[in-house]
Amino acid sequence: MRAPAFWWNSEPGAASLLLSPLSWLWGRIAAARMGGEGERADIPVICVGNYVAGGAGKTPTAIACAELLRAQGLKPAFLSRGYGGTASRGAPLRVDLLRHDSKLAGDEALLLAQHAPTVVAADRVAGARAACAAGADVIVMDDGLQNPSLTKDFRIAVVDGETGIGNGACIPSGPLRAPLDAQLGVTDCLLVIGAGEAGDRLAGRAQARGIAVFRGLLQPNEDAARELRGQRVVAFAGIGRPEKFFATLEQAGAHVVDAYSFDDHQMLSEENLRSLREAARKNSAQLVTTEKDIARLRGLMDISGIETLPVTLAIEDERVFASLMMQKIAQK
Repeated sequence: MRAPAFWWNSEPGAASLLLSPLSWLWGRIAAARMGGEGERADIPVICVGNYVAGGAGKTPTAIACAELLRAQGLKPAFLSRGYGGTASRGAPLRVDLLRHDSKLAGDEALLLAQHAPTVVAADRVAGARAACAAGADVIVMDDGLQNPSLTKDFRIAVVDGETGIGNGACIPSGPLRAPLDAQLGVTDCLLVIGAGEAGDRLAGRAQARGIAVFRGLLQPNEDAARELRGQRVVAFAGIGRPEKFFATLEQAGAHVVDAYSFDDHQMLSEENLRSLREAARKNSAQLVTTEKDIARLRGLMDISGIETLPVTLAIEDERVFASLMMQKIAQK
């Protein structure tokens, strides 16, 4: 589902206030749940989560963490809930890119599996055991900051610098998954991706609590950007904030003549894809989307002729970030 626009106002408005009784109840339940005792895995667990519902850059952050761990000689595996896929309803699944599609594993898990062994499991404890069995010596969880079932050794909260925590209210009045104070209490490191006053304010609150704060930037792949530079493109995206992808295309030098936003994780229909191809044809433009969207379609629809603009996360003070991560997992 697409987040309501009023969630991202600087302060709660009329709609938020109307929903505030439900928001209060949600917050109380979420905070109480987060205080639960988790089970400890046999290997260190790094959790990459975010405070709000919707996209903030968790998946690129998880991939960046795995690369840093691999550079230290470790063998990371990803643990994903497999949102949108049916595999999460059953026993843990080791993702096989040759056999599995997004209907089974979810789009994020397919993207992660391109970088390291990936296990999909709604039961995080069972998923951690499966990751150990797959030969991992450290787990990188994509999401799960609010899930207490598995003890985490290093907890990273990712926030979009432009939107921050929106109006600061809990679901359904605002985007927070739980009260901010409760979430700050389970955070070892805050990673602010991109510039913005909202991210700056949250960084200040985190630093006041003694939480390490780092900055990051999503950068487009140079080769892909070069191919799109100067081209007319029709863009589409079904991610947390599609407008961020469209802006990235423009910044990379592409000329976005039309753009189509879909709900986060939305599976396109054949009719959707036909309409997008027709829009590209009428505009004499190249059809382009995100890596996550193409992962969702691969193996289920004809994706020929659709280009992607991959992005990677660049972390400022990367050595300090990696050192903190290694220090935390060494304490296990």
